[in-house]
Amino acid sequence: MGGLSREREVSLRSGRAVASALRSRGYQVIEVDVDRHVAEKLVKEKIEVAFLALHGRYGEDGSIQGLLEILGVPYTGAGPMGSSVSLDKGLTKQIVSAVGVKTPQWQMIEKDKIDSLKTSPFPLPIIVKPNREGSTIGMSIVRHTDEFKPALQKAADCDETILIEQFISGTEVTVGIIEGQALPVLEIVPKGGFYDFTSKYTKGMTEYIVPARISEGVREEVTKATEKVFSLLKLSGFARADYIIDAQGQSYFLEINTIPGMTETSLVPKAAVAAGISFEDLCERVLKKASLKVYG
Repeated sequence: MGGLSREREVSLRSGRAVASALRSRGYQVIEVDVDRHVAEKLVKEKIEVAFLALHGRYGEDGSIQGLLEILGVPYTGAGPMGSSVSLDKGLTKQIVSAVGVKTPQWQMIEKDKIDSLKTSPFPLPIIVKPNREGSTIGMSIVRHTDEFKPALQKAADCDETILIEQFISGTEVTVGIIEGQALPVLEIVPKGGFYDFTSKYTKGMTEYIVPARISEGVREEVTKATEKVFSLLKLSGFARADYIIDAQGQSYFLEINTIPGMTETSLVPKAAVAAGISFEDLCERVLKKASLKVYG
């Protein structure tokens, strides 16, 4: 948990919550705050299995997974390949689009090319965000022309590649998944109108509704899409896929998270409770599926 990414503080909160839950079930838990000496820590503490609550870079990009593979330490969640691909939003969109999962139009641009892009490739409003960040870090909704360049620079401060995406107005939902089996669809209603970092991690800032107030047909569509993407990207353990549903009932896949948050305001634990799975049960189920994946 913890680590070196911009999601460090959220990761610490996830890690502490998981550690407490597993201790309550009798497991001997050591909280490892990841730094440049993490390999030494793992060897010194004689870690038998790693529960990954390490959000962002080095946690969700396949780095820690590759290290654990080398050390022979089983771990939770996706392997190096699935993690790396899933964190790359543009690459994920290319893959899921090829199998018929609809996603908003998008365009990628490298950081050193942003000065050459004079206008938005899509009609405003649009979304501009780093290609490989989570928790809406570096993300902007561009509603006016003069906001475009600052949004590009904001995203470029976080990543070498920027994703420009068509803005879809509608209902935001998320689908948690455990070992290929989708959880109830959860609807996200931020009080500020935009599900940003503050709305995500501040109690009372967002209303969560399970089951989501969508038609049975759309519910089935996003559930099947999540299970398809989970399998296609060779993920394991648990994950969470995010969608937006427009006024016509069309669902659009946004991204998938291979190490979803496990804090008191996090989405997968809320969906799990709706399915009759307590937080402690969720943590233990994920832990028991820990394994070495090699290239998966």
